[in-house]
Amino acid sequence: MPTDETTETQNTAPQRPDVGPHRSAVIVNPNRVEGLDALRDLIVARLTEAGWPEPAWLETTAEDPGTGQARQAVDDGAEVVFVSGGDGTVRAVVEGLAGTDAALAILPGGTGNLLAVNLGVPTDAEEGVRLVLEGGRRTIDVGVADGQTFAIMAGMGLDAAMMRDAPTALKARAGSVAYVFSALKHLADDEMHVEVTVDGRSRRRRARTVVVGNVGRLQAGTNLLPDAEPDNGQLEVAIIAPRNVRHWVQLLWGVVRGKSRVPSREVVRGREVSVVSDRAQPRQLDGDVIESAERLDVSVRPQALHVCVYQPDESEDLTRGAPDRT
Repeated sequence: MPTDETTETQNTAPQRPDVGPHRSAVIVNPNRVEGLDALRDLIVARLTEAGWPEPAWLETTAEDPGTGQARQAVDDGAEVVFVSGGDGTVRAVVEGLAGTDAALAILPGGTGNLLAVNLGVPTDAEEGVRLVLEGGRRTIDVGVADGQTFAIMAGMGLDAAMMRDAPTALKARAGSVAYVFSALKHLADDEMHVEVTVDGRSRRRRARTVVVGNVGRLQAGTNLLPDAEPDNGQLEVAIIAPRNVRHWVQLLWGVVRGKSRVPSREVVRGREVSVVSDRAQPRQLDGDVIESAERLDVSVRPQALHVCVYQPDESEDLTRGAPDRT
């Protein structure tokens, strides 16, 4: 496990004074979000009540899944950019917002919402807008792989194959169970022979997958990287190699049941990561499958993204889920 000290979780983005107007934009994936008219009415009503002007409304397209819309919103002066869609839509918007002063506001959409889960952001639209209006902000790191930005995880091997082969219809109905069915197709696949280099130190391993994470939680709450912190300027690297049937059962059951224990896992931490395999492997960024290749090069971009989160007095550790409101 990593031995480096992890910086204390805190809100690091400057708090904006509560004076208006605050310009905003909403980016939605119309293919992944139901009830678009109701969502738009809710956002406009709550922002109007708070004295904010009506937000720009931007929909993603097959040609542009959100990055261009995010850049347009920033160019037009948006201080907050709402996004509603799957994890792929969120990643595309993160790509457009990283390095700017605009804050990302995540609203429910799609099947994963993993960045929201990891930062304790609510999956209720009304609560999500309230959170934005209360002004909680956190500045987090992002990762960069092959020139593309991600906020959750990059992976090479089995995890990418699972995401590539999981049926879309089953994901919508059964969530993480779809990935288990996909994984079963690959149990007989040969292991990768990989060289994993982290901050200049190399190790050779046999593995089924290598994951580079900015945060640690997966579908169903499985905490693959419990020491991951999204604002410590480092990435967690998990080399996973189930050796027998018992390990596979533990791994797949953990995905379904949200268990934290992942067998046959080696974890290291660093800023620059290179994974080189003996053959081309499936790869993914935040659940988006990218072109297969023999290597995956990843670096961290520290303190690059502002995200709307709960105020510190409502959540002691924003990486551990939303505060208890019972």
